[in-house]
Formats: sequence, structure tokens, C-alpha cells
Amino acid sequence: MSIVPKPLADFPWRILALLFAIAGFGTVVLFSAAGGNIFPWAFNQALRFFIFSVMALSLSRIPVDIFARYAFPAYGAVLAALFGVELIGGVAGGSQRWINLGFMQLQPSEFMKPVIVLTIARFYAMLPVGEIRRWNAIWPALVLIGVPWALVLVQPDLGTATMIAAGGVTVMFLAGLPLRLFIGTALAGAAVIPIAFSFLHDYQKNRVLIFLDPESDPLGAGYHISQSKIAIGSGGWLGKGFLRGTQSHLDYLPEGHTDFVFATMAEEWGLLGGTLLILAFLLLFRWGIRVALRAPDKFSRLAAAGLTTTIFFYVAINLMMVMGLAPVVGIPLPFMSYGGSSMLTVMLCVGIIMSIDRARKRRATPGSWA
Repeated sequence: MSIVPKPLADFPWRILALLFAIAGFGTVVLFSAAGGNIFPWAFNQALRFFIFSVMALSLSRIPVDIFARYAFPAYGAVLAALFGVELIGGVAGGSQRWINLGFMQLQPSEFMKPVIVLTIARFYAMLPVGEIRRWNAIWPALVLIGVPWALVLVQPDLGTATMIAAGGVTVMFLAGLPLRLFIGTALAGAAVIPIAFSFLHDYQKNRVLIFLDPESDPLGAGYHISQSKIAIGSGGWLGKGFLRGTQSHLDYLPEGHTDFVFATMAEEWGLLGGTLLILAFLLLFRWGIRVALRAPDKFSRLAAAGLTTTIFFYVAINLMMVMGLAPVVGIPLPFMSYGGSSMLTVMLCVGIIMSIDRARKRRATPGSWA
């Protein structure tokens, strides 16, 4: 018999250790970005991570059936909040994304990222197997995805809208819809890009144009990408050393503690630090996919895979953005970028995946402690 109490032994220590390692490294980078000061970024980030870790562990104790049962009501609540943003939401920086609750600014679009995954997973879990390749398996999911996507797009928040659509469409793909549907949609989307481009806001058009040729305006719209590339490249193999970065400390690198925190890190820790960080994220994705593959029911499989993919999109889009491989759309790097909204979303995803993993382990060992 183990001397460790079973409730304690059942904790997902390995994944918690991995998350603490990533978040701890992120706190160190933010400490450096603030010029060696624990305030205002490093301390707040560490405190948020601790609070959200407790939240994730609490979510892991909730039965998976609860997430499935309340997926549609949660979708309705968040959708109502998105409509509320359009009616009474506050405007900041030219965007209308938040509802002022007095004690905090609520951004409902962040909650839609995991909720859309759970909702689409619930829809396909309820759908009979014989209906999966019929039109009735397609249009309801498209409506469920399209309505919040449109509401977020007009805020405007292209990055979050893209994440919502990507999460929902990923679950549709994993549910087994015909591959020709996605290929045809991709081709049609490529055909209407010129038309869609004309409907973008001016700042969004500039982001796309600068992505194609950042050197065309290195001191203007292309400044972010150009300075990010300089910071990453100047780090070399091993970096300039802790607290020795110049691009961020001399304020050449904009948003060095938020969207472009990877460039701040790469300048001081070099290719070695960047590679280790990416490997850590790959271990996180590996865990999520393994949970999905081992899940005992369709909803759990789709939810775990979709939530893991949501976290993957955060990492992939941010890294491509700071390296100039994608337009700047304001997607933060999980556990590294300063801010609470993205960390809350990612830890919600992690907590639900933990719940799915715990349910699988309990089914594998009948009579285990509940």
C-alpha cells in the first residue's frame, strides 16, 4: 500500500510540473522585461497562474457528464454576453470587447473559445452515426460557429474570431465529416479572399500588407515585425544573457511583455531557450492528444482533442506572428505573455482535459476513490 493518500496521488503531478515550468520561465522573462523588477508584471503573472491552477484542479474534479450536459446552456450564456458587448460594452483602443462589471472588465469572447469546442463536440456526440455525412450534420454546426464568429469579428477582434472558428471547425473535422467538404471550403475561401480583404478595417489591411512585405514600412506599420526579427536573430545560439537584452530594455521592441514576449525571451536565452520552450509546449500537446485518444466516449474524445488544438493555435499563431510568418493579430503566448484573459482560457481548457483524463482513469479502475 502507498503511504501517499489516494486523493493526493490522483493529482496530475506530471502535467502540473510541466505547466509550472513553463509559467515559471514566463515569470522570469517578464521579470527581465521589467528591467529586473518583480512589479508590475512578474508578480501579477505568478499570482494569476496560482489562482487559475487552483481553478483548473477544481474543474478536474467535475464529472465529464456535467460539461456535456451544460455545453449548450453555456454557449447560450456566452452568446448573450457577446450581444451584451454590442449593446453596453466599453470601447478601448478602438475596439468594443469588454463589459464593465465594476470589479473587473469581462471579455466574453475569451470564454467562447473553449465553449464552442464543447458545444460542437456535444452536438456531434448526440448525432447518430448514420447522419454524420448528411447536410443535417453540417449546417447546425456552421450556425453555432458562425454567429459568435461574426459578433467577435465586428468588435473588431480578428485574432479571437479566428480562434473561435478554428476551434469549432477542428471539432467538425475530427467528428468525421467528409474531407472534400474542408478542401472545397478552403478553395472557396481562397477565391473570396480579395473580396473579404475589402471589408477589413484599415489597420487590419495594413497588418496583412505588412506581413507580405514588412520592410516596406520598417518605421511604421512594419516596426513590430522588424524589431521582433532583430531581437530573435540577435540572440544567437545561447542568447545575450539574463537581463542583458537590448531590444526590450531600450524599448525598441513594442509589446515585449505581451504579444512579442517570445522575442524578448529569444534575445536573452537564444535558440536554446526557444527550442526548450517549444519542446515543453509539444509535451503539453502530446498529453492532450493522448487523453483524447484514450477517452472512452465520443464527446470526451472530441472535447479533449478540440481543447488541445485550441491551446495549439495560441502557440502556433503567436510564434508565427513574432517570426513574421503570419500577420500580427494579437494572439498571446500561453503562460508567457502578460495578461489574465488568455491564461484563464488556456487553464479552462487544461482543467477540462484533466477532468476527461480523470474520468478515464476511474473507469479503468472500478471502485476507485471518487
